[in-house]
Amino acid sequence: MKIGIIQASSQANKNQLIYSAVKKYAPKDSEIINFGCTPDEKYSYSYIDISILVGILLASEAVDFIVTGCSSGQGMMLACNSMPGVICGYAPTPKDAYLFVQINNGNAISLPLGEDYTWTGKENLDRTIEALFSEPFGQGYSKSEAARKLEDTKKLKEIRRDGQISMQELLSKLDSSLLETIRKKQDVVQYVAKYGKGRNLYHQLSKAAWKCF
Repeated sequence: MKIGIIQASSQANKNQLIYSAVKKYAPKDSEIINFGCTPDEKYSYSYIDISILVGILLASEAVDFIVTGCSSGQGMMLACNSMPGVICGYAPTPKDAYLFVQINNGNAISLPLGEDYTWTGKENLDRTIEALFSEPFGQGYSKSEAARKLEDTKKLKEIRRDGQISMQELLSKLDSSLLETIRKKQDVVQYVAKYGKGRNLYHQLSKAAWKCF
């Protein structure tokens, strides 16, 4: 599994904490890529900007799963779920993280990084990441209801796929100012160009949408 870490600039001081926890608890054969945002980055990115980058990373298949967040975690979750093909959960607690990946089997999780961030907040984040990766994704829960829940998850993914435009189409419709902002996140752009499906950015996403790159 390739796991990407990327959160809004407003919580850049939590980036290393997230990265350390994911590195500690992710499956041993995972590749973990930290895209920031870090305190020393030149530009600032809102949760809207980051959600588009999350959509690009997942649509290109450059990564399999994203750990993200913003101050409340709610805005990032909603924004990510507006991206084609992204199913993002909200995980304020270890139980929420576990149930999301077991029942909903999504490809992104949003953490509330600005709420009650005392020592107990750090402990909760650590335990939440531990629960997230404690078992293989998509096994269903509870065991007696697993088959039904997994069938419902399959239907949900089919409905989302049929009801959404592609990431390529979305990028072609975005305001140029948004495209200009995400263009500045060169670590993401270059990673998608190198490791995205077909190993070429333009094979996955339209040249028209990405002409500014």
